Amino acid sequence: MPYHPFSRLPEPLAFIRHFTPNWFAMTMGTGVLALVVAQLPWRLPVLRGLSEGLWGFGVLLFAVFSLLFLARLLLFRDTVKPMLLHPVQSMFLGAIPMGLAVLIKGLLLFGVPRWGESVHALALALWWLDAALALLAALVVPYLMFTRQSHALEKLTAVWLLPIVAPEVAASTAAALVPQLAPEAARQLLVVGFVLWGMSLALAFALITLVLLRLALHKLPGTDFAATSWLPLGPLATGCLGLLGMGQVAPLAFAGTPLLGAAELARDLGLLGGLALWGAGLWWLLTATLFTRHYLRDDMPFNLGWWGFTFPLGVFTLATFELQALTGMAAFGLIGLLLAAQLAAVWLLVLLRTLAGIWHGELFRAPCLMPANSTALRG
Repeated sequence: MPYHPFSRLPEPLAFIRHFTPNWFAMTMGTGVLALVVAQLPWRLPVLRGLSEGLWGFGVLLFAVFSLLFLARLLLFRDTVKPMLLHPVQSMFLGAIPMGLAVLIKGLLLFGVPRWGESVHALALALWWLDAALALLAALVVPYLMFTRQSHALEKLTAVWLLPIVAPEVAASTAAALVPQLAPEAARQLLVVGFVLWGMSLALAFALITLVLLRLALHKLPGTDFAATSWLPLGPLATGCLGLLGMGQVAPLAFAGTPLLGAAELARDLGLLGGLALWGAGLWWLLTATLFTRHYLRDDMPFNLGWWGFTFPLGVFTLATFELQALTGMAAFGLIGLLLAAQLAAVWLLVLLRTLAGIWHGELFRAPCLMPANSTALRG
């Protein structure tokens, strides 16, 4: 008989039971688009309103998804273990802190003008929560991979990056908080940020190496995993953005201390390292574009994994705008505008496909609660 996940429960409870962390990728894509629109060179009220509206939409999504996810954990505890042991769904636990991180950055950008300086304390508290969640995902999920989950090289995809990239995303957000803090708190936050950045990027490079090996030996994964081709761009772009941001605020945080010289060196090396990471990201951007053209010929099916097209592209766009601001080179600004237009088009397409999937009820199936031969990325 065909599998019907809603057959034994009232529909609202069935929806909660099958709610997956995959949905938080939607908050990541929406939040990063808000930040990109805010970085556009035209200071128009309509763009400011659009970016703030997108951020508010992202906040609403995160709040709703958090309530649904907590309800699943509390009401259906029997689903927790299958979720943690699922080799794909568990990876999306990293999307929770990453979605929160971009919303915190938006809170600093949009919340301070609207609600005043008190927003800084809220943003700082949320950042420490985000850092803790990111560290938890980066430790627990790999531990389960090494001890309980079943994996094979031919099944490896870049979705493995999601839990370990979360600390890096938190680190890039720390740079926006540092100028708003007292010197001692700023230094503490920046040190933690660099530690999270180093932890995440080092592991990301190791995994990207494995992804390249898997692609060479076993070629592209199936069409259900098409969006994972873009995921390696995420840590490269976030690494660039974090290094640039933390390097720029380091002299401010360590002014008047014996570490001022090191902080100034971090600023200068941050620009050089950022350029290098941007170059690596550019290679992956072009390669992922070719992969996507290949997948389009195979009529790839829609799933929540398509939100993976948005966040890496968005962070790379932010890094490009930041390089334009620091170097003054117009080429970065032009590339940033092209990337922003691409991001807006992709986000709108994926949003419309998501709404259609919600309307038809196609996205409300937790992979860990479905038969083993079902599509792994379907949320």
